Amino acid sequence: MDDLKCVNGEYGDVFLCIDLKSFYASVECVERGLDPMTTDLVVADPSRGDKTICLAVSPSLRARGVSSRARVFEIPKSFEYIMAPPRMSLYIEYAAEIYKIYLDYVAPEDMHVYSIDEVFLDVTHYLKRYGLSPKQMAELLMGEVYRRIGVRATAGVGSNLYLCKIALDILAKHAPDFIGVLDEETYRQMLWDHKPLTDFWRIGPGTAKRLARIGITTMRGIADADEDLLYRIFGIDAELLIDHAWGIEPTKISDIKGYKNKSHSLSRGQVLMRDYSNTEGELIVKEMTELLCHEMTEAGMVTRNVSVMVGYSNALKVPMAHGSVSFSILTDASSVIIPAVASLYRRITEPDYPVRRVFINFNDIVPREADRQMTIFDLADIEADEEGKTAGQQREEGLADQITEMQTRLKRDAALQEAVNSIRKKYGKNAMFRGMDLEEAATTLERNHQIGGHRE
Repeated sequence: MDDLKCVNGEYGDVFLCIDLKSFYASVECVERGLDPMTTDLVVADPSRGDKTICLAVSPSLRARGVSSRARVFEIPKSFEYIMAPPRMSLYIEYAAEIYKIYLDYVAPEDMHVYSIDEVFLDVTHYLKRYGLSPKQMAELLMGEVYRRIGVRATAGVGSNLYLCKIALDILAKHAPDFIGVLDEETYRQMLWDHKPLTDFWRIGPGTAKRLARIGITTMRGIADADEDLLYRIFGIDAELLIDHAWGIEPTKISDIKGYKNKSHSLSRGQVLMRDYSNTEGELIVKEMTELLCHEMTEAGMVTRNVSVMVGYSNALKVPMAHGSVSFSILTDASSVIIPAVASLYRRITEPDYPVRRVFINFNDIVPREADRQMTIFDLADIEADEEGKTAGQQREEGLADQITEMQTRLKRDAALQEAVNSIRKKYGKNAMFRGMDLEEAATTLERNHQIGGHRE
């Protein structure tokens, strides 16, 4: 399809999805004064060995058959290429400059940043202003990014958000001008029988396997399937599958902007560079929990519940350990949360199993209430968590004095965490740290120099 249909001078709803080609690799080429389309370059950390996954592979190497997520050792030894260590701060700077280009043409309320290198734009009301067709609008923005930054882009043009994403993912990569165009009619004509199903947004291997079990391997198959059967298999997600099979997507960027989560959380995850002993794993859990406590303090939030998931060595092929711990009060105090989370870790993990992955989630965080009055029940639960005492024992020890003492302690802890945050903000994340961060297995000091697990 050359462009979206124009009826009486109107195009209807028009959306663009623009993706920056091999973004990290393109940035590294631009920094070296090289053409990303003809330079063989991979972005990978050589210090992690040849089993490390490449963060990006330049278009020229991909054209030679190298996967975009290849491990270094999988690149043929006969290929000569540049290996560029990741520079995450640099990529963020480039992305910010590129978003400024989009904002020269489109208002912020009509732009949704999907990832560091991909953006959705609602250009419905801009085509007349610039006197352009939908495809010409995509060409304008892609050309401006290349002219000002030196990074090439691909684009999908569609009559809704789903179709512009599919036009990008499936059609644009094969188009001479790197632009794909779809409306509902051409989607059904061109892609209803396209395989594999995993090429379509939101259909992963698991969903594709479940569909294959009932003989469905294409979007046409989903459209023709018994809807009751799909709802029995996929639940409410069947509605999205059916809509997308027909090329339908009612959601607009304004809906995305207006969406409010009913609950909020903070989380951290870490894949360790080697197998850790159970004791070393507990150290990682404490470090991550401490950092999350400071994040909550910085955001003025508190939580009542923390969950932990621990993945063991890949060689074991056993399920992850998981569990959660709750508090009787809403708190951000590391003095309360760290001991409870460490105790949870010891309860849910197998002491003889080496640890490889750790995930911690602070659930249902809410704004901190100023000067919340602590109750007898709060104190009893906190002290029982810490010392194993019952509520009855607590009452025998003079609850009024203990409540006052605990309130003072929590206020002191909050003030301390705020002071540490202030120092770290001014002088750097490693300006202040705990003694445990100096232990051999600790990772916080190193990770404080990383973004997304890679060097800044």
